[in-house]
Amino acid sequence: MRLEGKTALVTGGASGFGAEIAAVFAREGAKVVILDLNGEGAKAVAGKIGGAAQAVAGDVTRAGDVAGAVAAATALGGRLDIVVNNAGWTHRNKPMLDVTEEEFDRVYAINVKSIFHMSRAVVPLMRKAGGGVIINIGSTAGIRPRPGLTWYNSTKGAVNLLSRSMAVELAPDRIRVNCIAPVIGETGLLEAFMGVPDTPENRAKFMATIPLGRFSTPKDIASACLYLASDEAAFITGVVLEVDGGRTV
Repeated sequence: MRLEGKTALVTGGASGFGAEIAAVFAREGAKVVILDLNGEGAKAVAGKIGGAAQAVAGDVTRAGDVAGAVAAATALGGRLDIVVNNAGWTHRNKPMLDVTEEEFDRVYAINVKSIFHMSRAVVPLMRKAGGGVIINIGSTAGIRPRPGLTWYNSTKGAVNLLSRSMAVELAPDRIRVNCIAPVIGETGLLEAFMGVPDTPENRAKFMATIPLGRFSTPKDIASACLYLASDEAAFITGVVLEVDGGRTV
């Protein structure tokens, strides 16, 4: 019960990392609102979790939808203690000049602008409450980029850096901001990241670049988020935590 009495909002919680983060937070005592464009998927995850979870259908690139989810979380728990900006997207792995303007705009809107919207909605509430926790899901792609993902890599570089900058600016308000940087993981975006069919042979090529010899899993990321969200990490802010099996060493 490391999050007992706390309320959390997890974006992109209908599947992958987000679904596991929401489940782990609820298991540890938090009330959790799951925001996802896939409203039915979010409801399914909330249903599995039980009464501690609530689903909200919405688009993280729309300020109004984000504000609505923040309001729902505040109504659910009376306050909002923890936000996990997990929603993410990528263009398919391909040469940088083959990425269309539409693809570029979409990946920046979901990966970066969503955090802008969330910050504007939640920081005033956390300031009023005397503190809070924001966790952004960045990536090792913003530290040690892979070819073919140039524009995606740049969005995650932005997330990694803005997390540190937010941490410094918001520290006087007792708002801790940290970032998780996963290595390539077993999510619905895996094939897009690889840019080739998801076969055992192709997986093996990518795993060969990770010293511990496997992809990241939702459990890996959720466990890291739990620590950073908990009071055990009360003196930790501005950290980009690489959950990467040694990939960035």
